[in-house]
Amino acid sequence: MLPLPFLCRRLAALAGLAAGLIFGLAGSAAAQATDAAPQAQAPADPAMFPHPDTTRYFITGQANIIFQAHGPFHSPYEGTNSLLARGEYKPSLVGTLFMGFELVRNPARHLEAIYDEESAGGRGISEALGLAGFTNLDVVRNPTLGPVPYLARVQLHQTIGLSGKMVEAARGPFSLATETPERRLELRVGKLGLPDAFDLNSVGTDSHLQFMNWTVDNNGAWDYAADTRGYTYGAIAEYDDKNWTARYGGALMSTVANGIDLDWNIGRASEQNMEFEWRHGLLGGLVAPQRKGVVRALSYANHAHMGLYRDAVKAYLAGTDKTPDITKHESYGAVKYGFGLNVEQEVSDNLRVFGRFGWNEGQHESFCYTEVDQTFEFGGDFAGRGWGRANDKVGLAFVSNAIKRDHQEYLKLGGLGFILGDGNLNYAREDILEGYYNVHTWRGVYYALDAQYINHPGYNQDRGPVLVESVRMHVDF
Repeated sequence: MLPLPFLCRRLAALAGLAAGLIFGLAGSAAAQATDAAPQAQAPADPAMFPHPDTTRYFITGQANIIFQAHGPFHSPYEGTNSLLARGEYKPSLVGTLFMGFELVRNPARHLEAIYDEESAGGRGISEALGLAGFTNLDVVRNPTLGPVPYLARVQLHQTIGLSGKMVEAARGPFSLATETPERRLELRVGKLGLPDAFDLNSVGTDSHLQFMNWTVDNNGAWDYAADTRGYTYGAIAEYDDKNWTARYGGALMSTVANGIDLDWNIGRASEQNMEFEWRHGLLGGLVAPQRKGVVRALSYANHAHMGLYRDAVKAYLAGTDKTPDITKHESYGAVKYGFGLNVEQEVSDNLRVFGRFGWNEGQHESFCYTEVDQTFEFGGDFAGRGWGRANDKVGLAFVSNAIKRDHQEYLKLGGLGFILGDGNLNYAREDILEGYYNVHTWRGVYYALDAQYINHPGYNQDRGPVLVESVRMHVDF
């Protein structure tokens, strides 16, 4: 355990920094409180520059800088893929340029092209190793790739109207239309990130303005198809009705676990995703009548060159392999599948709550996202309207991750995954508590303080706990 005086000093330092940021903005807060009532609605997505809805083109960008650190923590041993116990600090920087052009502006058959360039620099603590629920979603897990700009997304987005009734739509990087048919079919094809469309949650999805942990912003048990940077090529079809949506997506898998190269032979490697979304208050509105709520059910199946943890363990115990190595037991035809549940509910004008549950079969190796076979998460956020800062937000979430018995045995005997590997394992669930305060300072500029308390890092109760502290600056252009 962290010594109590040490923990208190770290938390006090965070509190002092938070107070400095908040009270340093007292002048702007007072002006905002004078000009508007405390319950006034916040402006939608403040940015450095205006983005008119009348143009055929859309150009915007964002920069996200995160500084993370942790102090020394208890660790009787370390392995190749361990979170370092000596204490460390690392910065990361992600910049993205979003561009879009409306090829056909008619809402009933709207067609647009999207092109995004991105650069990811810096590194994560311990090179993004040692935690299933890693603390910074911006980190690219292969630091040798460097900050050279790369193509993040390029796609065509087609809307086919199926009703004459139009509804308002929010213009943004992934959809340029300002109105759209209430009943419609949407098609996307090209390079994309699957979390752009699946497993969305308005409380816990955006690592640039909300939580930072991988398994808080995404379902950790969803091993979604992606290269090392988080993107893939694929197609998504979505049917939208008044209260519900059904979507299906197919995408390319990487050639190796957490690899940068994708396998273009869809006959042997691909992922299928299905999600059903029901937009209604929880329990039919009985929990919070007249308040918005959403329930999403997700399923997926991966076909790739994967191995079974059990085969790697058997080969090691039989003396065939000197150490457990799942990469020696991979084959095509392997199938990894799982399910997820994602809920969010508005409780009041300022308070929202959310939760996720995820499960996968856990016998085949974790291949794309992180090493989680089961996850449970709940939390919420609270807007700052009550104290005259409509664009500020406080968030708190708890997530508990787990892996199956064969996965545990593989790590205990010294096997390495692409994220984990302490050389030994005294198994326990990896439990994470994360809290943040996000403060809006001017136009599109935000700062945040974030703390993540992690018990049993890497599922190992011999190590930790560890407190990871973060400061974030985010700019929307």
